Amino acid sequence: MRLGRRLGIGALALALLLTSETPALAGNGPAYKDSWRPVKVRVADLLGRMSLDDKLGQMMQAERLGVSGPADVTTGRLGSLLSGGSSQPTPNTPVTWADMYDGFQKAALATPLGIPLIYGVDAVHGHNGLYGATVFPHNIGLGATRDPRLVEKIGRATAEEVSGTGIDWDFAPCLCVARNDRWGRTYESFGEVPQLATQMTSIITGLQGNALNRPGSVMATAKHYVGDGGTTGGVNEGNTEISEQELRAIHLPPFKAAIQRGVGSVMISYSSWNGVKMHAGSYLINDVLKKELGFTGIVVSDYNGVDKIDGQSGFTPAEVEASINAGIDMVMVPYAWQKFIDTLRSLVDQGRVPMSRIDDANRRILTKKFELGLFEHPLTDRRFLATIGSKPHRDLARQAVRQSQVLLKNEGRVLPLSKRGKVFLAGKNADDLGNQSGGWTVGWQGTSGPVIPGTTILQGIQQKSAKVTFAKDGTGIDKSYDVAVAVVGETPYAEGKGDRPQGMGLDATDLATLQKLKDSGVPTVVVLVSGRPLDIAAQLPDWAGLVESWLPGSEGQGVADVLFGDYNPTGKLPVTWMRSADQQPINVGAELPALFPFGFGLRYPHRPW
Repeated sequence: MRLGRRLGIGALALALLLTSETPALAGNGPAYKDSWRPVKVRVADLLGRMSLDDKLGQMMQAERLGVSGPADVTTGRLGSLLSGGSSQPTPNTPVTWADMYDGFQKAALATPLGIPLIYGVDAVHGHNGLYGATVFPHNIGLGATRDPRLVEKIGRATAEEVSGTGIDWDFAPCLCVARNDRWGRTYESFGEVPQLATQMTSIITGLQGNALNRPGSVMATAKHYVGDGGTTGGVNEGNTEISEQELRAIHLPPFKAAIQRGVGSVMISYSSWNGVKMHAGSYLINDVLKKELGFTGIVVSDYNGVDKIDGQSGFTPAEVEASINAGIDMVMVPYAWQKFIDTLRSLVDQGRVPMSRIDDANRRILTKKFELGLFEHPLTDRRFLATIGSKPHRDLARQAVRQSQVLLKNEGRVLPLSKRGKVFLAGKNADDLGNQSGGWTVGWQGTSGPVIPGTTILQGIQQKSAKVTFAKDGTGIDKSYDVAVAVVGETPYAEGKGDRPQGMGLDATDLATLQKLKDSGVPTVVVLVSGRPLDIAAQLPDWAGLVESWLPGSEGQGVADVLFGDYNPTGKLPVTWMRSADQQPINVGAELPALFPFGFGLRYPHRPW
């Protein structure tokens, strides 16, 4: 009996071996559809069956609004779609997202070879384009936590919420090293030194999981390669004018760490290095990224990035040739994808872009699609719908907010606040979820107001104490209050609009509010909601306390947890805080005296937390 079972098991093993290794005996159709085969075998088989039209389509990533409907995916053989920062389905609900994704995916599966598409979004602080998702602090706040394990957990939570809407590909994390705080993307950086961004590549492990085909895993993107945080003057899409030695020492290490973690894709920067646009930078992409660092994943362009090479509107054959030959595998060409396909086909026919380059790009793209398990499970895994905005994820976000708070001044131990004290609360950012979440929140540039569900800082403070009076502009304060808290700072912005080439101080609204509090004689604690250090040296002597909250996201209770002493502040500055804006750029090692040095952060006097 036992011998018979052993023979049976051996026969089964032999049959499986024959099925997986010998297509003539398997009889199960094309080898690329056989999940038992190695990915390399499947890729080679599929590549050998593809026409030039198939291959060119795989290299295109169109904006969902740039296709007339799912039929375009089928006829264009499109390899990828994306939702840009302000491209959400209506209504903006998890199920609507999932249904949209499945509709597009079914159209991709209707192509002759049935190659599934891969869909990307900028989930840069949670699944931030989706109403109801958990919105985590932006990267600059996470850099202040100095906690890579926490950041890995945030990556996992984000991946689950993204997976619940079908999406496979997250254009995050941003591994830029922000060297000039005038730059409007400073908040997307973990900090001003490469060590911080390198440590926080742990978020890639959270996003991608142990394997890309595991439930709840999405492909991560290391961006923007390379040097975007070092442009002269902090100009967005500007020119990084530094030596190769400095580029390698400051800006390259986080990408090297990301590749070591197996990041699935790398996005190219809009910026230039010493006058050469990165989208045409063959040396840094082909020689350094692919050969030297051994990156085998997908190199993807930024949104219309190829069109920006020559500085003129509308991409040209020369730009297409330069970018593809420079090593870009997938082109984010939101609307003019059909023209791009036609242009690239002509370049291939003319021999200006070799077929070997087209095949290499397709090999990289198809490899990730097989590794993601898209051929076996192409449609939304709706089990993860329940994770979107869930209590465990919001609790994690609240923890991240607590750990990101940086206590910069605490004169006379004005903090922590007493839950029995009489508190006057003011400021335009005290009761505004949009302001505390910043850019890339249900819209590319972000919006003030109740744009997402969550808890404002005001609501968090009210949960701690019944003795709180709120007046946004500070009207009504008098000496009967023990302390005044002003929640002030920036309003939402993203790249471009967020650049601050002129002043970096508080706006007139904030200054007027602060003046009312100062005139009352009540000790004032300022809570700054901002994506970077602000020019506050002139006002700082007026304040008894100062807490930098960064852009905390949807869970404002985390700020209140620290203000009232339920948690000791542990955050440390991930950037050097200037004495004045004209000190920019100011970083570790600068000869100029800082207002607060990199790594600065106070704690409360000893208490039994």
